[in-house]
Amino acid sequence: MKILILGLGVIGSTYGYILRKSGHDVAHYIRPTSQNHATESLSVSLLDGRNDKKGQQTEDHYPITHATPGSRYDFIIVSLSSLRLEEALETLRDNRFEGTILLFCGVWESREHIEHIMAGRPYLLGYPVAGGRLNKADCRLECVIFDHIMLESRERTAVENYDDITRSFLQSGIKSECPHDMLEWIWLHMSINAGVISTIIALAEADPKRADECVERLMDSTHLLRRAVLTVRECMKIVAGRGVNLRHYRGEVLPFRLPVWLSAPLMKRMFATQILTRRIMLLHANVPDLLHVCRLVYREGKTQSAACPLFNDNVERYMLPETTERSPLSEAHSPSVGPSVHEHHDA
Repeated sequence: MKILILGLGVIGSTYGYILRKSGHDVAHYIRPTSQNHATESLSVSLLDGRNDKKGQQTEDHYPITHATPGSRYDFIIVSLSSLRLEEALETLRDNRFEGTILLFCGVWESREHIEHIMAGRPYLLGYPVAGGRLNKADCRLECVIFDHIMLESRERTAVENYDDITRSFLQSGIKSECPHDMLEWIWLHMSINAGVISTIIALAEADPKRADECVERLMDSTHLLRRAVLTVRECMKIVAGRGVNLRHYRGEVLPFRLPVWLSAPLMKRMFATQILTRRIMLLHANVPDLLHVCRLVYREGKTQSAACPLFNDNVERYMLPETTERSPLSEAHSPSVGPSVHEHHDA
C-alpha cells in the first residue's frame, strides 16, 4: 500500500519504519520550512513488543522517502495535537494529497468539531500504542512499540478501505483493537494521562533539576502511585460528566477503581516487571502538548463544577499559563501514563 506520513515525528516515524519493513510504500511530507526538511535517514533504536511482551531490542536504519505533492495514497497518518489539526488539513489541501486520513490524535473536542475540520474528507479515528523520542541533531529515533493500535470500529465509519488499512497493520504484526466508542476512549485516555502527568509535574516542581528522577520515583513508590490513582479518579469523573458511560471501558477504568491499598502496589509491580511500559514512561514526550492535555481536562472540570481537589491543585500551582514558564518539565521531559505515549509531528 501507498502510505503518507505527515511530518517526521516520533509516532509517524515509528509506524512508518514498521510499515516500510513489511513491504509497504511509505513516504513522509516535511514542510520546506521545517528543520527536518533535508533529513534523508534516521538511525532507529526500537524496543519491539510485537512478538515478545518483554520487548526485543533492535538497531536499524530508516531511509526517508520524501513525498511528491499531488500524489494519492491509500492512507495518510496524521499524529498531532488537536490544536494543529486544521493546520494539518490545510497542508494536505495545499499540497493536493489525497487518501483516507488516519487520525492518531488526542482529540478532546466533539465529533461535530472533527467533522467540521475534516470537511468531508474520509477519516478514521485511532490512537497509537507506541512512543519515544527523536533526537533531531543526530537523526536518532528511540522508540517503543506494542502489538496493537486502538482504532475506530468498521461499524462506526464509512471509510471504504477500512479492511485494507487494518490488514496493512496486521501484516506488520500490529492488531487493531476497537473500543465501544473511539472518541470516548480518547477522552478517557486523555483524562487518565492528565491525572498522572499532573502528579509527576507537581512532584518535579519540588525538585526542578531532577525531573527524570521524579518519574522513576513515581513508578517505584506505592505512596506516590496512590496519589496518582486518586487524582486519576477525579479526572475520570470529568469524562463521566460529559455523558460517557464508563462501564463500556472497564479494562481502562478497573485499575483506578480498585481500592488504592491494592491498586498502588499492583501498579508498582507493573512498572517493575513490564519493561515496555517502564521504558515508554522514561522516554521524552511532547511537553507543551502534555501540559495542554492537563489544561483541557481542568477547564472541562471547572465548567462542570466537578470536585477535583488533587487535580485542580496540581494544575493551578504549576500548569496555568502564568506559571508554565517556571515548570521544571518545560526544560526537561514529561512522560505520559501507560503504553500510549505519543510525540507529535513536525511537518
